[in-house]
Amino acid sequence: MLVDVLNSKGAKTGRSVELPEEIFGAEPNDHCIYLAVKQYMAAKRQGTHKTKTRAEVHGSSKKLHKQKGTGGSRKGNIRNPLYKGGGTVNGPLPHGYNFKLNRKVKDLAKISALVYKARENRIVVVEDLNVATPKTKDFAAMLETLRGDARKSMMVLPEYDTNVYLSARNISSNKTVVLSDLNTYDITNANVLIFTESAAKMFSEEPAAEVA
Repeated sequence: MLVDVLNSKGAKTGRSVELPEEIFGAEPNDHCIYLAVKQYMAAKRQGTHKTKTRAEVHGSSKKLHKQKGTGGSRKGNIRNPLYKGGGTVNGPLPHGYNFKLNRKVKDLAKISALVYKARENRIVVVEDLNVATPKTKDFAAMLETLRGDARKSMMVLPEYDTNVYLSARNISSNKTVVLSDLNTYDITNANVLIFTESAAKMFSEEPAAEVA
């Protein structure tokens, strides 16, 4: 798959990058994408929900009245779950929602998500950024030019660049990541993927499983 390299103004530079067919031309697997996104969302849940049992709520442990002879029902203490302010029966307890996903499944999910973006022509390659001084206004203008009418974008860099991150961090409609941190959720969540030229070339330099 051949993609033209654009400059920050959106014009063609005359160069192009070859994205390998074994990644961007593979047969996508929708179920792997579903599992990877589900795992990502599950891992973000705090799981701190908690209710108090009858052993944890406030109240006397004294029996309300004697067992027999009152004409009423048998009662224990005021912390009984049947009373207002009593403990909760079988309530939620803190726990994690994350689950394990095989490495091959995660790799296939990322590749599949990239395939769909390639099929929809939602991949843009821009020449390597040279940001001497962080400036959000200039970075936002570049994004508007590169992504067109897309609502959300993701900028993918080959390695961490402080000035680029400082320029992009206040733009809520864009996420900036390093190629090695790319995940299936971010790919599917973005309308357009913007790779720098060096980041795009890394797909051809590394094995598919490692890059994805």
